[in-house]
Amino acid sequence: MLVIASRGSQLALWQARHIAGKLAALGHECRIEIIKTTGDKITDVPLAKVGAKGLFTKEIEEALLDGRADLAVHSLKDLPTELPAGLELAAVPEREDPRDAVVGNRLGNLPNGARVGTSSLRRSAQLRRIRPDLEIESVRGNLDTRLRKLDEGQYRAILLAAAGLKRLGWGDRIAEILDPEIMCPAVGQGALAIETLASGAGRDAVRVLDDAAAHAAVTAERGVLAALGGGCQVPIGAHATVDGESLRLLGVVASPAGDALIRGQAEGQADDAARIGADLGRQLLERGAREILDSVYKEV
Repeated sequence: MLVIASRGSQLALWQARHIAGKLAALGHECRIEIIKTTGDKITDVPLAKVGAKGLFTKEIEEALLDGRADLAVHSLKDLPTELPAGLELAAVPEREDPRDAVVGNRLGNLPNGARVGTSSLRRSAQLRRIRPDLEIESVRGNLDTRLRKLDEGQYRAILLAAAGLKRLGWGDRIAEILDPEIMCPAVGQGALAIETLASGAGRDAVRVLDDAAAHAAVTAERGVLAALGGGCQVPIGAHATVDGESLRLLGVVASPAGDALIRGQAEGQADDAARIGADLGRQLLERGAREILDSVYKEV
């Protein structure tokens, strides 16, 4: 039997069950082991203020390394670019919509000073450039918790990943999906990461679930993030699309106040995704991203 390590949120369990179903169809019996991570325990502080990498993965990776689990299913955007020795990103299944969504009202319909909720420094930084008049506040909690806070009237709108809403059957609540040119998504958003030991039954079982285009796209995005030296809670966005053998990549670094934004693009062969991402990350640093990121780290 294969043991799948997962966080216990509604979305995390949907993702783990989704992969378990695919493995079951291939003849593998699976069991899901729920593990509470540091990020799950800290619910009253904005993620950007916590600062540590691996907030939602560290304890799960420990379960892989000590043999309590054969594989882990993560939201790929939560997975640090550097994995612990002995672990690898064994598969990236077909990707869901990577874009950001607005729930409650379209951005253009919000009145001046409307209160908007988001847990992401990346989203709030870009939103301040689009609508500097809005009152942006942090909203933590699982998807259902955030939606409940919206329904209670605490916010006029909230920003969420479109993928999570669609996976849980709440796609009809989306008022607007934001184009990546307007709101550049988080690195790996909408993609799942299946992490395993570098060798063993888990790795062998999940390799067949890998989607080459999705894996190339997130490899390029993670290359940007690695070159910038950032974690998943800093105002960095990257969005890659793969068309046949060609890859197109957009990268963004925004100041938290929204008063500065560095943007760059790159293209190349999909099988050269890591280099394309790393090169774009270095270009962004040279064009002013370093100063923005240095100021963010000083604040947090």
